[in-house]
Amino acid sequence: MDSDPMNQDGRTPQPELAVDPRRAAERIGAMFDRLRSVLARRIVGQDRVVQEIFVAILAEGHCLLVGVPGLAKTLIVSTIAELLSLRFKRIQFTPDLMPSDITGATMIADDAAGSRDFQFLKGPIFANVILADEINRTPPKTQSALMEAMEERQVTAGTQRFPLERPFFVLATQNPIEQEGTYNLPVSQKDRFLFNVLIDYPEAEEEFQILRQTTSSYRPDMETVIEGPEILNAIAAARRVEISDRLVDYATRIIRRSRPADPHAPEFVREWLAWGGGPRAIQALILGAKAHAIISGRIAVEASDLHRILAPTLRHRIILNYHAEAEGVDPDSVIERILESMPDGLYSRPRVVAKKWTWIDRILHRTGRS
Repeated sequence: MDSDPMNQDGRTPQPELAVDPRRAAERIGAMFDRLRSVLARRIVGQDRVVQEIFVAILAEGHCLLVGVPGLAKTLIVSTIAELLSLRFKRIQFTPDLMPSDITGATMIADDAAGSRDFQFLKGPIFANVILADEINRTPPKTQSALMEAMEERQVTAGTQRFPLERPFFVLATQNPIEQEGTYNLPVSQKDRFLFNVLIDYPEAEEEFQILRQTTSSYRPDMETVIEGPEILNAIAAARRVEISDRLVDYATRIIRRSRPADPHAPEFVREWLAWGGGPRAIQALILGAKAHAIISGRIAVEASDLHRILAPTLRHRIILNYHAEAEGVDPDSVIERILESMPDGLYSRPRVVAKKWTWIDRILHRTGRS
């Protein structure tokens, strides 16, 4: 994982957290609430998705967005970039896409003096927020064009290295249903994504509101909530959130229990998993927990922060074996059982809340047709 983010002049931002931790955490928490409020003018629902994306931004990590078409994945990403005053580029991944279509290419061009020389023409990767749309539609050769940019925040062309302006985030989408003509992402590339965010269908009331907005002349007023330099300060502040050695050890043991070869791995892990999370998963879990704590207005990580972001951190880093797939086991259920098997007693399964009546339920009840 990278060290503290740098300003364009090479100096590390000095966040308010170093001076007044509690005030800085409250300000960043209020900033997230404001972002969510303005975003709700255009995006209906998807609170969990928005929170996980914003946590990833404060942890300066990349996200893999998985959901069927039509769930506003592109709109969420472009709107967040707009509200954060960041440069946004969308790359549509197709089978014929080449690496140079992403990173750029060296070409012969005329300079201002009229002489010809080799010049590097920057590709769409040179932006703050990159939407890699349907990333699994292109072969691994082109997928790998993102690897250096995601890990090193730079692009190498020949003998030249071009640093990418920070903040820099890759948000890649995948369709989990239609797999014909797709290429699975290499495990090493999946590991570069901080989170795997699942986007589900909206609730009935939310879908009704979506239809009202998108089939009318409704055009919400949007304004910038956070400026670019302010985001860098917030990222640096998130890195300085405190976490006790006890919780660092707790996070480490959670990930280690996902490895089938580990002596402390539960029996169901050995039965269902072929591979577990590596050291980068522990780093992602701790950084994500720090970011989740600060958007909640706290200056120290709690166990609940680790529990909240464990699923998006680990679901793309564990590999189910054929036995688990045959039994219909999914990664999230394995992650839930790993938490329940921890001997510390810090985790308790969330209570099942009774289903809320939707507007259609109320109508049917009033008319006696429920």
